Amino acid sequence: MPNLKDLKNRIESVKNTRKITKAMQMVAAAKLRRAQDAAEASRPYSERFNSVLASLTASVGSSDSAPLLLRGTGKQDVHLLIVMTAERGLCGGFNSNIAKLARSHAAKLKEDGKQLKIVTVGKKGRDALKRDLGEYFIEHVDLSEFKSIKYVNAQAIAKALLARFDDSEYDVATIFYSKFVNVVTQIPTAQQIIPAIFDDQSLASDQIVYDYEPDEETILADLLPRGVATQIFAALLENGASEQGARMSAMDNATRNAGDMIDKLTIEFNRSRQAVITNELIEIISGAEAL
Repeated sequence: MPNLKDLKNRIESVKNTRKITKAMQMVAAAKLRRAQDAAEASRPYSERFNSVLASLTASVGSSDSAPLLLRGTGKQDVHLLIVMTAERGLCGGFNSNIAKLARSHAAKLKEDGKQLKIVTVGKKGRDALKRDLGEYFIEHVDLSEFKSIKYVNAQAIAKALLARFDDSEYDVATIFYSKFVNVVTQIPTAQQIIPAIFDDQSLASDQIVYDYEPDEETILADLLPRGVATQIFAALLENGASEQGARMSAMDNATRNAGDMIDKLTIEFNRSRQAVITNELIEIISGAEAL
């Protein structure tokens, strides 16, 4: 049985830990509100932008005059994975779930005989994938110095990706991030951004027929690079909200667990103290009877 001093020290240590987790939970809750508003505000613009691109794409089709970002290189040999995670931990399974999805996707591509290249955005994703896929790393983007994500950050990432595509370094680019649903639910998502693809919802959301000036190919050549930046920016915002939601949930669970541990240790401390008092009484009574 632990002595009373050890139990008391453990109780104080857990209480200090609970103060930290509670403070982190409150900070995450404050940041979550702003991050959630930013992510939700970006969705209508992103959806409408994709709708316009989908309409233009339907008009152009897969003709030889279509921009390379739309029709692709004609091959799918080299795949670039852009893994977006957080710069910090203590946010439950947020980082590990994204890394797990990227790792599973990479394993499938290797089984199919494809070549891999990986760009990591966020230190935790790089750390999680370094052991298994470190040989495929070609670039790391550090966003730790930015207090909030701006469109210029997404533009910088998109510019580097487009430069590599123009240099024929890869054929297909896919981003990995976590889509925010609510505080307890974040969905790891893989989305192909190069060559551009649009789901049925984007194609069906705009049934109006437009006449474009200049022609569709010229407009797409200008909009598609912006579309890449827009998709990256939306993914970064979704990640930001998901990170704070996951951290808030994780710190809430940690605070509750610390409270349960304090209760158990307090009961054990009281029992140990009662046992010590009982032994002392027995010794006093035994000594008195011996006189």
